[in-house]
Amino acid sequence: MHKAVILTIGDELLIGQTIDTNSAWMGSELNKLGVHIEEKIAIQDTKEGIVSGIDRAMSKGDIILITGGLGPTKDDITKEVIADHFGMDMIFNKPTWERIEALFARWGRSTTPAHRDQCYMPDQAKILENKMGTAPGMLFEVDGKVLISMPGVPYEMKYIMEHSVLPMIKENFTNQSIIHHTILTAGEGESRIAAQIDDIVNQFPKHISIAYLPNLGTVKLRLTAKGSNEEELRNEVKKYGIQIENILGDLVYGHDNESLASVIGKIALEKKLKIGTAESCTGGLVASKLVTVSGASAYFEGSIVTYSYRLKETILNVNPQTLITYGAVSEETVIEMVTGTINHLGVDVAVAISGIAGPGGGTEDKPVGTVWIACGNKTKTVTLRIQAGKDRQKNIEYASNYAMNVLRKFLQAQ
Repeated sequence: MHKAVILTIGDELLIGQTIDTNSAWMGSELNKLGVHIEEKIAIQDTKEGIVSGIDRAMSKGDIILITGGLGPTKDDITKEVIADHFGMDMIFNKPTWERIEALFARWGRSTTPAHRDQCYMPDQAKILENKMGTAPGMLFEVDGKVLISMPGVPYEMKYIMEHSVLPMIKENFTNQSIIHHTILTAGEGESRIAAQIDDIVNQFPKHISIAYLPNLGTVKLRLTAKGSNEEELRNEVKKYGIQIENILGDLVYGHDNESLASVIGKIALEKKLKIGTAESCTGGLVASKLVTVSGASAYFEGSIVTYSYRLKETILNVNPQTLITYGAVSEETVIEMVTGTINHLGVDVAVAISGIAGPGGGTEDKPVGTVWIACGNKTKTVTLRIQAGKDRQKNIEYASNYAMNVLRKFLQAQ
C-alpha cells in the first residue's frame, strides 16, 4: 500500500489562529482511494522548518502533499525553499503570468511586482492549474517520490486536488481498496457496546478492523476493510455490520453520514408527525440540531425555551405547585412541559428537557449534571433521568444528544 504524508506550513496553524481543515479533507479523500496516511506534520514557515518537514515527510511516505506558503508576499517561501533544497533553478513561468494578468483584468484591478515574482517557479515543477486563485500547484518527482505543493487556501487546494492530484493518484498509485462502514449508536458508552459485540469482533479476519469513536451520548463504530476486491470487501463488511446491529438493537440509529436529526426527520415524515421541543438547560440546542436538516419545516413546528419558573408556568402551564414541590429539574415538571408544548404548539409529539448544567446550582439530591427528559404525545409519555458531569458545555451537549435519542425512539414506536 502506498503511503502519504501531509505537510501543512504556517505559524498561524501552530498557534491556533487558523484551524487546519486542509489535512482532514485531504486525508479523507486519499483514504477513499486506498492511500494510507502515514503522518500529518505542521511546521512553521521558515526555511529550516520547511526543509525539516520535507525531509521527514520523504522518509515516511511515497506521496508528500504540502499546503501553504505559495502566495505573493515575502513570507511565502515554499517554492524557493524546495528549489534550493533539491538544487533546482527558478525560472519565469509565462503561462502563469498571463493567467494572472487576465484574472486581474476581469477584476478591474492592476497587478503588482509581487504578482510577477510569484510566477517564478522551480524549473523541474509540473504546473498544476488553479482556477480559484493566483498561485498554481506544483508537482515534483524526487528520488522516486512524488511531492506536490499547493496553496493553503482551502478552496484553492481542493480545486487542485480534485482536478489534478486525485486523478493522478488514482491512475498511478492505487492498487488496494479501503472500505469504511460506520454504525451510529446513541444511549450507551463505548465500553458497554464493545462488551456486547466482543464475540463478533473476535471473528473478524485480519483485513477487517473496528474503531470506536465516542462523543457525548453517542458512539460511532467504524468498520474498515482493506483488500484488492472491493465488492468482496463490501459484502464482508455488510455481513459483520448486520450481526453487530442485531446485537445492539435500538442503540443503532443510523449509518455513515446520517445524524440523529436527519433520522428523526425521516421517521417524522414517514409517520406524518409534527414535533416540537421545550427546553430549559439546553437553551434551544435540541431545536438547533433539528433544523440543521434541509426540509425540517415539514415536520418541526418550533421550540419553546422556558428557562425560568415564570415562563414554565405562564407559557407551558406547568403547575406552580409542581415546581414548588418537585423543582424545575424533576420528572413531574418535564412531563407537564411535554403536555404544555403539545397544547401550545399544536404538535403530535414533544420532547422536554430540564437539568442542572453547572458548574453551580447542584444539591445533594440533584448534583450538577442531573437532567430529566420527557417525550410524549397526548396519550403517553416516557421519561429518562441522566447524570452528566460538571462541565457546563459538555453537559448541555450530552443532554441534547440524549433528548434527541429519546425523541427518535419514541417516534419509532408510534
